[in-house]
Amino acid sequence: MSLCPCSSGRSLVECCQPVIDGVPAPSAESLMRARYTAFVSGRMDFLDRTLAPEKRDDVDHAEVEASAREAQGLGLDVRASQQDGDTATVEYVARFRLHGQQVAHHELARFRREGGEWLYVDGDVNPKAAPRVAAKVGRNDPCPCGSGQKYKKCCGA
Repeated sequence: MSLCPCSSGRSLVECCQPVIDGVPAPSAESLMRARYTAFVSGRMDFLDRTLAPEKRDDVDHAEVEASAREAQGLGLDVRASQQDGDTATVEYVARFRLHGQQVAHHELARFRREGGEWLYVDGDVNPKAAPRVAAKVGRNDPCPCGSGQKYKKCCGA
């Protein structure tokens, strides 16, 4: 039993192989896992088939094939996955060894479901979290710790 390259901990036959062979992916995350597995195993036909039709002309197929040949897959880390009806996002980090160096590709990918099939639409590479907003506390405001005292007499002292 060989483990699936997508780092799910399951065998390739139980995990990504059925999706790559044509069984519809049950979720956007499972499609993302299958796309990673297809990339590291050189299945460019699957990558093209699961790409949104309007995006297919934008892809340099020769460049993708060359990258897949040169890259050795080191694993996939799915950080978050959200689905809202027929749209979904998957945040992931795909790790590769390329030209002797480890490379990480971090992306927030967008998917949509058409005719029961999930398709990769596009994504934001190296997504940044929204900046933290902290309310400024005045010296005479109640302390945010909940003590009931003024900030200057409590945590601001």
